[in-house]
Amino acid sequence: MADAGVVETLLRRIEKVDDGVDSLEVANSLGVDHQVIVGAVKSLQSVGDVISAELRSSKHWELTEEGMEIAENGSHEARVFSSIPLEGLAQSELMKLSFGKIGFSKAMSSKWIRVDKTHEGGPRIFRTVESIEDQVREKLLLVQKGNTSQLEEKEKNELKKRKLLSEVTVKTYWITKGNSFSTTITKQETELTPEMIATGNWKEKKFKPYNFEAMGVAPDSGHLHPLMKVRTQFRQIFLEMGFTEMPTNNFIESSFWNFDSLFQPQQHPARDQHDTFFLSDPALAHEFPQDYLERVKKVHSEGGFGSQGYKYDWKIEEAQKNILRTHTTAVSARMLYKLAQQEKFTPVKYFSIDRVFRNETLDATHLAEFHQIEGVVADYGLTLGDLMGILHQFFTKLGITKLRFKPAYNPYTEPSMEVFSYHEGLKKWVEVGNSGVFRPEMLLPMGLPEDVSVIAWGLSLER
Repeated sequence: MADAGVVETLLRRIEKVDDGVDSLEVANSLGVDHQVIVGAVKSLQSVGDVISAELRSSKHWELTEEGMEIAENGSHEARVFSSIPLEGLAQSELMKLSFGKIGFSKAMSSKWIRVDKTHEGGPRIFRTVESIEDQVREKLLLVQKGNTSQLEEKEKNELKKRKLLSEVTVKTYWITKGNSFSTTITKQETELTPEMIATGNWKEKKFKPYNFEAMGVAPDSGHLHPLMKVRTQFRQIFLEMGFTEMPTNNFIESSFWNFDSLFQPQQHPARDQHDTFFLSDPALAHEFPQDYLERVKKVHSEGGFGSQGYKYDWKIEEAQKNILRTHTTAVSARMLYKLAQQEKFTPVKYFSIDRVFRNETLDATHLAEFHQIEGVVADYGLTLGDLMGILHQFFTKLGITKLRFKPAYNPYTEPSMEVFSYHEGLKKWVEVGNSGVFRPEMLLPMGLPEDVSVIAWGLSLER
């Protein structure tokens, strides 16, 4: 039973009006939490038709915990800008700050700062403007003061996307008098006791009706993790399509197989510490196929196989660095190299579903690790049409039939496509994967025949 004093006060309020009262207004006037009044309403509903309560919903915008912190101290990007002196600041020092990673990215997008990667002391960040206007904080302050109407929907949605604003649905009750309304509540009995039967006073008692439709307590039992259920479903689809599963039990990979073998240059941003986890022990790998390594080095630094390469000084020290693999494509590279060493090429279809690791900022939709699903097909004369066809077949088995393809860029595929599906619930197109045809600069140094093409696609299991 709810607090008797609150119940009594609520009944007196209802008695004094003809139409009814709003539960949130009552809570505010009494200076109590709204849930206390909701509890009183539920309690009164349980004793019969004393009151009638209609549930109503309304929406409003409010700051999240992070939004309140920014309203007080400024946005991440503004704090990054303020942290950079005129003589600049080492990128490594900035990344140590709690707001460093997010603020750096946003400040770069706003062109408030620049990075000098050639600085003798390592990458250094400099201001590019004299002063800035922290519009993010100003917008949040407007919401905090109750002036949300001054913001456009686009601005509110951008702040919501950054997890600074949330649209809250407030549920209240409109409470009116019931057919058996009374300001005096008699507690209903829930049990018929031997004493009541012996004395006969059960005849004067009011008993709470039994709910014979109520469900019993569910027994405790184990179950499969939702991710494992979905993983099994994906694995079964690949097997039905004739794919062979690749061995993916090496979470630790060298930068050579993770990046260099895929024709990804050593100065690519994905190879920076704020995107990749580097190992300290063992820090370096030493065993590589030497002939293949030399061919990879040459195609990066000088070009070859019809490509001019990247024209930079390729360093073995960079390729040796051990990391937690950032994608399972490193496994695909190893398997394709192994395939190229066969005396005679045979067409193959490979797949993998396993964990990869990224140095991400943790939030509700990002973790430092996730599961990547990857499919690879190697055969003579494969084209972009073959890739589209196999993607349609793959996603149709998942129940996804409406697909669109958008040109994209990947360092190791050309052409490349992002895959979009129409979401019937959200009523919009959402990205579901990435795909492409592996570049000759990746395949030919391995030793694969020139007329062999390799098509591939990947997506996240969690998505």
